[in-house]
Amino acid sequence: MMDLQDGALMLLGPTMNAKVASELAARLPHLPLRMQEHSRRAAEFAARMRRQGLRVTYPGLPDHPHHARLRAMGNPGYGAGGMLCLDMGTEERANRLMYHLQNTTQFGLMAVSLGYYDTLMSCSGNSTSSEMDPEDRARAGISPGLIRMSVGYNGTLEQRWAQFERALALMQQQDTPAAAAKYGKAV
Repeated sequence: MMDLQDGALMLLGPTMNAKVASELAARLPHLPLRMQEHSRRAAEFAARMRRQGLRVTYPGLPDHPHHARLRAMGNPGYGAGGMLCLDMGTEERANRLMYHLQNTTQFGLMAVSLGYYDTLMSCSGNSTSSEMDPEDRARAGISPGLIRMSVGYNGTLEQRWAQFERALALMQQQDTPAAAAKYGKAV
């Protein structure tokens, strides 16, 4: 615990570490550019995933139930954000895809807290939402195979998409005949 009657805390009040404050201040001028690219890439990934036959949820897609509301409320030029959800059907398929995305193709990193310059992903049903009852998860639309993904902006979009496609193909090669029949070519 800190002694509020003595030292820097008494003189300055609770303040941020000067080094951290300086690093944040240096990043603020280009924050709009980073956010625009984050959103642009997520929108492109969502559209491409949809064309692949994957079950993707992204508020920037016209069929999202809140697409019109977001367009009306959002800041023009900043899109629908950098987060999307990809439903792989089962936790096993989601984990296999994330394994290949992280370890085979270096597409991104598995993490619980999302938001970084690199792509981060998590299987919500067994991480951030694992304490919810299965019925509550189902009502919230959180299937066992739901992957939340924060699409990063490092590398080129085409490089990252090629990495995603390679990981998806590897995951599909490992599908059992029953999974392939149930989820089709892509899901």
